Amino acid sequence: MGLTILFLLFFVLMGLGMPIAYALGLASLITFFYEGISPAIAFQRVVGGLSIYSLLAVPFFIFAGELMLRGGIGMKLVNLCLALVGRVRGGLGQVNVISSMVFGGISGSAVADTSALGSMLIPVMKKAGYDTDYAVNVTVTSSLAGIVIPPSHNMVLYALAAGGAASISNLFIAGIVPGVLMCLSLCVAAYLVAVKRGYRSEPFPGVRATLIYAAHALPGMFTGVIIVGGVLSGVFTVTESSAIGVIYALAVIALLYRTLTLRMLVDSLVSTVRTTAMVMILVATAASFAYLLSIYRMPELVMFTLSGISDNPFVILLLINISFLILGCFMDMAALILICTPIFLPVAVQAGMDPVQFGILMMMNLGLGLTTPPVGACLFLGCTIGGIRMEQTVKTIWPFYLAIFAVLMLVTYVPAVSLWLPNLLLAN
Repeated sequence: MGLTILFLLFFVLMGLGMPIAYALGLASLITFFYEGISPAIAFQRVVGGLSIYSLLAVPFFIFAGELMLRGGIGMKLVNLCLALVGRVRGGLGQVNVISSMVFGGISGSAVADTSALGSMLIPVMKKAGYDTDYAVNVTVTSSLAGIVIPPSHNMVLYALAAGGAASISNLFIAGIVPGVLMCLSLCVAAYLVAVKRGYRSEPFPGVRATLIYAAHALPGMFTGVIIVGGVLSGVFTVTESSAIGVIYALAVIALLYRTLTLRMLVDSLVSTVRTTAMVMILVATAASFAYLLSIYRMPELVMFTLSGISDNPFVILLLINISFLILGCFMDMAALILICTPIFLPVAVQAGMDPVQFGILMMMNLGLGLTTPPVGACLFLGCTIGGIRMEQTVKTIWPFYLAIFAVLMLVTYVPAVSLWLPNLLLAN
């Protein structure tokens, strides 16, 4: 009965329009009262959820992404990618995907990717004769690179929710191969659609211009290299690397790009504080919610239910994927990471999946929810920028969904796709 009250209250409050963080907290508090548990324990769980050192990395990663987003790196990346891959059929579609792959390793955010690159590329693609739905579809789906390719603050949240079962370093390295494969599969989808619709390629600007574009873009691109490389080499921890990333980003936009202004700095700080506050409230209230789930032995109940359908690990992992895809259509990604990890991770481990592999599976699944109706933030933002109705876009987005889903199945059933690189680089 207590578990029923917990979930019923949560979904009712969320359905009434209450923010997810507050719905989690209020549903947990009422369930504590129902079970006769002291509210002091709920308070302890909230404080304990925030008293984790690795959480310090979240605001720094967000701040570094905001600085590079507003510091002009986006256009420099687009110019470089246009020179490198623009000659392929549907060149601007390829540019869009490759730019997202590189920018994702800097911003760590799918929404930031859609906002920054979409604002530049969608109008340019429309002007060059590309259909609006194609421009939006490519922009929105390729933005998932910001979630899978490190550094990603969502991976930090997963590592926290996993309770030490997966390290942030392993997750960062594990996301590289799946992220690159996903972007390459999107390039194939973009090419096939471009050929079908008769889109043209873009002219090559010349070797000299390409080298100039590379010289302009590489300093900004090096932000992600410093963060991941520092962690990989053991020079500093993930939390320290996030702070180093901020210092480097400030140096690049102030000394090299010379785009740093007081207004831009203030806007970046305000946006970082706003996003961090939202994340931290979710972390705090989700800690109480997860505590109740452990009391009610929710993972065992889920495993029992799935085992009743099938005892085949292949089928169980497929059902987990389907569950994530459905939940991602209706709920915020950060909330789902914090809620679903304690429930599904033990089930996946029992089915033979490594916690790091499961983390990448979760990133891709829930990231896909950002591109699906009815509440996909990236899809909504892309349609707003493109000036097109969501219904029109969804009708033609399926080739890009299929491309992502193919890589998702590889991550699910071929452990080496996500585990080979961290096992190779972090073996010691």
